Amino acid sequence: MTASASPRQTQNQKLMELLGMDRMSLSSKTRAAQSTSERWMRYLGFPGGILLFLLILYLPAGAGLSASAQAGAACFALALVWWVTEPFPTYLTSLVLMFLLLITRTSEPKAIMDVLGMEVIWLNLLAFILSSMLVKVRLAKRMALWLILKFGRKASWALMAFVIIQMVLAPLIPATAARAVMTLPLMIVVAAIYGASEENNNNFGRNLFLLNLVGISVLSSMTMTGSSANLIAVGLIQTMGGERVYYMDWVRVGAPIAIMATMMMWWLGQKLVFPIAAQDRLPQLEGGLGLVEQQYAELGPLRREEKKALAIFGLVLFLWMTDALHMGWFGVEISAPFAALLGAVLVLFPRYGVMQWAEAEIPWHLLIFSAGAYAGGLALDDTGAAEWGVRMLFGGMDLKGVPFGVSYTVIIAVMMYSHLLTTSKTVRTLILLPIIITMAKALGWPPIAFALPAALCIDWVVGLPISGKPNVILFSTNQYSVADNFKYGVLTCTLGVILLVVSGATWFHWLGLTPSFWAVAP
Repeated sequence: MTASASPRQTQNQKLMELLGMDRMSLSSKTRAAQSTSERWMRYLGFPGGILLFLLILYLPAGAGLSASAQAGAACFALALVWWVTEPFPTYLTSLVLMFLLLITRTSEPKAIMDVLGMEVIWLNLLAFILSSMLVKVRLAKRMALWLILKFGRKASWALMAFVIIQMVLAPLIPATAARAVMTLPLMIVVAAIYGASEENNNNFGRNLFLLNLVGISVLSSMTMTGSSANLIAVGLIQTMGGERVYYMDWVRVGAPIAIMATMMMWWLGQKLVFPIAAQDRLPQLEGGLGLVEQQYAELGPLRREEKKALAIFGLVLFLWMTDALHMGWFGVEISAPFAALLGAVLVLFPRYGVMQWAEAEIPWHLLIFSAGAYAGGLALDDTGAAEWGVRMLFGGMDLKGVPFGVSYTVIIAVMMYSHLLTTSKTVRTLILLPIIITMAKALGWPPIAFALPAALCIDWVVGLPISGKPNVILFSTNQYSVADNFKYGVLTCTLGVILLVVSGATWFHWLGLTPSFWAVAP
């Protein structure tokens, strides 16, 4: 009779299973509460969400706020409380939200159901097929082991390696969800080597996944092509503000801010926000890096399936990187979802592909979570609730006669934290940028002085798991809580506001973008 395995042996066995990387390891079960405060949040979140729903739904209608907008705000408030406190799995909350939108007559049935056909949902689905391909052929494992051998002797180096990866990918691949999915397998393996898993959360894992979230989102603001919302902002600045923003204009103001913020969060995260314990700063596997070297050697040279996967993924990356040139080349634009669709066809093609449909790890619970978040966000936008809230906020501010720096700081703060209220970067851009440009004209300032710095905030959607597509994807690993995400994300955004305000008074002023912070408009 063999003795039962020790906790250390059990942990090593789980780590070896993750290191084997036979699957993506995206569980649909609710993450276990990590502390007494989290357990109390779950107890109180259920009645708290219902109470807030009823309070908003039956409040006297506000000036200019329609009944449907008020109902939509009530439904979204309930879902937001439940998403944050997690009394139920996030996908179940999304399903409840979609049903509430129907029975309160906030949205039409077809509009709610059509969310599952949105481009972003298809992109998530197809990107996971491509990511499953990398796992199945062991190419993701090969890349992760190489990454650890080069940078993994210390936790801080491993984290820095991912900062560099995201910094390189950001200007090349505008689709943030695609960047999240293609690097997710690497994150899971590296987290496992440092003892972080779904069952065993630690601060290395929290730092790893949340720093990658910052890298994926914030570094998109380095260039105007970092996201489609950035390009919309550039168009609004030109059409409404009369100023053309060139590619290098954006890079000069956006890249230093994004890079500084990401590097500062790399340091602050592991030192102050989620300090990494001494025992978690080194690989946790028995045998350490020697075992990693052994597993890397066992992979041998690139196999035929790996070369196929590389070719397919390379083709998709090429199409993602060259989307602006497709119309001239092909007469049609192959958007990110359709590029991924082509890749999925090649991956699943009988005889010549690299895997079958049953081998694809598709987290349907994640897609349902996303669908509910988008249904709620679209309801806020379609009913006018989101725009009403923004206009009430700005309308209540009298910025006439105050120094430029005061108005600038208020606008940057509102733009930065507004992502906590709506899940769409495009919608935030379309609502807020015209208001900001119009306000600049009314106050007597050049529109670009407010609008371009505000546009740099568009991609900083890091506050909550529902704030963006990469947020949902990384949260599904169960490596951190909503509260962890909120704490890390709000600190990142606050740091961004500080950097943008300091830059507005110095760097942007020297570039001629902003006037003196103490100047008062005539």
